Amino acid sequence: MGMLKATVRNLFKSSNKDSIYDKSPKLLATPSHTTIPEFDIPSDASSSSSSSASSLSSSSTFWRSPTPSVWSPRRYIPSKIRKNISSRQIGVLVCVALTLFVWTVPPPQNWRRRVVHINVPHITSPYQVFQPIAEVARKHPRNPQQWLEHNGNNRFAVSSSSGIANAVSSYRHVSPKPRAALISLVRNSELDGIVQSMTQLEYHWNRKYQYPWVFFNDEPFSDEFKAATRNLTLSKIYYEVVPKDHWSLPDWIDEGRFMNSLEYLGAIGVGKGWMISYRHMCRWNSGFFYRHPRLKEFDWYWRVEPDVHFFCDVDYDVFRFMRDNKMKYGFNMNILDDARSFPSLWSRTRSFINSHPELIHPEADLDWLLDARNSGDYNNCQFFSNFEVGDLNFFRGKANEKYFDWLDRGGGFYYERFGDAPIHTLSVAMFVPKNEIWYFRDIGYQHDINRHCPPKSAHRCSCEPTPMDENFYRLVPLESPQKKPDDTCIRQFLGGSWLDKKSGWSQDGERMFGGDGYHGYELTGLEG
Repeated sequence: MGMLKATVRNLFKSSNKDSIYDKSPKLLATPSHTTIPEFDIPSDASSSSSSSASSLSSSSTFWRSPTPSVWSPRRYIPSKIRKNISSRQIGVLVCVALTLFVWTVPPPQNWRRRVVHINVPHITSPYQVFQPIAEVARKHPRNPQQWLEHNGNNRFAVSSSSGIANAVSSYRHVSPKPRAALISLVRNSELDGIVQSMTQLEYHWNRKYQYPWVFFNDEPFSDEFKAATRNLTLSKIYYEVVPKDHWSLPDWIDEGRFMNSLEYLGAIGVGKGWMISYRHMCRWNSGFFYRHPRLKEFDWYWRVEPDVHFFCDVDYDVFRFMRDNKMKYGFNMNILDDARSFPSLWSRTRSFINSHPELIHPEADLDWLLDARNSGDYNNCQFFSNFEVGDLNFFRGKANEKYFDWLDRGGGFYYERFGDAPIHTLSVAMFVPKNEIWYFRDIGYQHDINRHCPPKSAHRCSCEPTPMDENFYRLVPLESPQKKPDDTCIRQFLGGSWLDKKSGWSQDGERMFGGDGYHGYELTGLEG
């Protein structure tokens, strides 16, 4: 016992802290009010009681942990305001201030996002850009190629977290999402076909951008149709009925003459020339679709047909591309149409031009649509309108509306079989500068026998690349007596080096050996 008492006494007399106190979390966590329990020391040690008490007091002070200093933003707020504001309100204000800081202060240049492209051999750019030769030099020319390089890789994809980060990091350069929609004229009986088209376009593009769908029908959509299509997208869907006066015979049409036209065009084999509903459809697609009340809330549209295929992943916002580059119309096939469908279309168009020369755009280019070897008549080339992306405000404009009304009053939709494709083509050519029309070579697409697939895109497309002239005369067979232009439609549109021929080649010479006369170009369109 004597040794134990001496040890305890020496412990409380010691003025030096043992290193264990600095290392033990248990000791450091001892609350400040903790007291040291008294040891049961026998009375014969009373001589040292005063010194022990002094040591005990000193030791108790040492064992007490200091009160931690907690940072609080309240200490930086004036006392008058501090009394009237809670900690929670202070926290909200701090969060708002940080958010405003992130959104308004531009990041350093080295923080800005770099565009990363898939490394595919022999491709200088992942985007195929084919622009027509511009006749008019612009003071501030647009650069679609540069836009694609800066805004590809799904920069604006709403389903991507990187899209939000990119929008925040470059706030000053981000414009609002375009008011745009995917539109389709489709019947209840075409459900399987629209499911195919919708599934592929959603997978390759719209699941990332989530633009709404607008379906049109000349009768109400069935519950089955609505349930099936709603199951294919996260986007909003509208189901609209075409107004009756937009899907019926106008009162100025002679019904007897119309019935004779149906019989004649059906007999000579004009595609769907005998179908009444097809005439209504061509008329609606030509001049009524953009007048529908539902589309008043939109500025852009992408037309989608039932039973079509989309082959390629598209990694940019097509509508933003059109708007930011001030494009009015986009296509991906430019092919020959059957002239028997619209024998009077060009003569009526010429009379319109003579009556309204002030409506023709000063930078319009109609030359690529005229055949010099055929008295300067329309060469029957058309933008294949089953795939088209367009500016609704252009179609709502005075020039296009007057042109459509001019044709409509002439009865060409019913006495002949005017199609929306040649009418859109002529309207765009007359009222839009050529450099505001875009060729979507990079989007693989198929409608019936016409198929388009971009070159050197195996990393993102599930189709075999097609030459640029692949679909030129698919609708008008080579053996047809219809006069064909010297150059394919797409090459006449693009102009420049796309029209260059191989040295020593001649069209007549190729045809003498069984060719079609369109294989002498230096560039095939497969160069990438």
